[in-house]
Amino acid sequence: MKVVHLSTYHTFGGAAIAALRLHHALRGIGVESSVLVQETEREEEGVQGVASGFIEKKMAFARFAAERAYFLFHEKDKSVRFHFSPLWAGVDVSAHPLVLEADVIHLHWINFGFLSLHSLEKLFALGKPVVWTMHDMSTFTGGCHYSRECDRYLTHCGFCPYVRKPSATDLSSQVFEQKKKLFSNAPLTLVSPSRWLAELGTRAALTKHLTSLAIPNPIDTSVFKPASSSEIDLNPAKKWILFAGVNTQDPRKGFAYFKEATQLLKDRRADWGIVVFGKTEPDALTDMGLEVKSLGSLPAHEVVEVYQAADVMVVPSLEDNYPNTVIEAMACGTPVVGFDSGGISEQIEHKKTGYVAQLYSAEDLAKGIRFVLEEADYEQLKVNNLQVIRQRNSFGVVANAYSSLYQKLTEMPI
Repeated sequence: MKVVHLSTYHTFGGAAIAALRLHHALRGIGVESSVLVQETEREEEGVQGVASGFIEKKMAFARFAAERAYFLFHEKDKSVRFHFSPLWAGVDVSAHPLVLEADVIHLHWINFGFLSLHSLEKLFALGKPVVWTMHDMSTFTGGCHYSRECDRYLTHCGFCPYVRKPSATDLSSQVFEQKKKLFSNAPLTLVSPSRWLAELGTRAALTKHLTSLAIPNPIDTSVFKPASSSEIDLNPAKKWILFAGVNTQDPRKGFAYFKEATQLLKDRRADWGIVVFGKTEPDALTDMGLEVKSLGSLPAHEVVEVYQAADVMVVPSLEDNYPNTVIEAMACGTPVVGFDSGGISEQIEHKKTGYVAQLYSAEDLAKGIRFVLEEADYEQLKVNNLQVIRQRNSFGVVANAYSSLYQKLTEMPI
């Protein structure tokens, strides 16, 4: 069984990391897995880049720029610039050796100039089974990655809140019509890490005729695991609340609710602190209710150490599919508090592994942090986290679920 995974990025972003982990997991059970990306970020067995030479890399950037420039004329404002993908520019990979040799083509996140609708048409024309792991909603919308409060994708996109001049024939409507034609007879099976997104796939007008399954993202439990000590410089006398992968500029990530929640915890300022890593604006971390220690961007091995050192992680995203950060923390035994949104409430088992807070409630978010740090049997929470991850997200469990799907689609032995 040969499978090729198509992903825009090699290691940048959650979708790319999830695709790469699946590649490693599949290889671990004997599946001949390979990954084809826009451009590799390091040498790695089984991973190839479409753009390898100087000219090819310039052309790859040109496709990205063209895709963004095309949307620039339609965007409502710059805040949504990277939240909508019309799949206008891309490269034809249908004749690439990895694609031609594969029994199954596995799509992941392929936006931003890697694959276009025309590229997908060429792939579908090969007649091979195509699996598409949806890492956001863009597969079945007219272009938005998350629809927010809009549900037009259930009938027909148009009057899009992301575009400058919403109308019945706006860009989202045009892309919707192109996808409708493309998907009508495509040899396509949809998968989502969350049941939430898989279920939306069965309801969306563009994809309701397709099979839509839920298979969670994998996590390498030989890397993400508990540790008795950490090299991260945190005061051991305090309990530390982790906010990972900080992007305070994106309202969807819910940082404002986290900040409000910390104000409700300021009575524990002497005993608790906040540790953050990732992209953030320094000014955003002022006026927090607790001491803040910002670690900035970290290499992968230090990220693991932060998870191991933290006492609880908070994920207040208002809309998200299946954040890797949640299962990374859980695999290290660290309980997670998150909103009841998207797939997050599936990842966390309420009051068993962490706390699922009422959406948009900073008060309940603070209550969840107090539950983990003050009320719960903390050691039992850790044990429960490790058990859930082992049974649901370990490499072997997820790889076997996907290999069974591939076998069913090809009617071939593994």
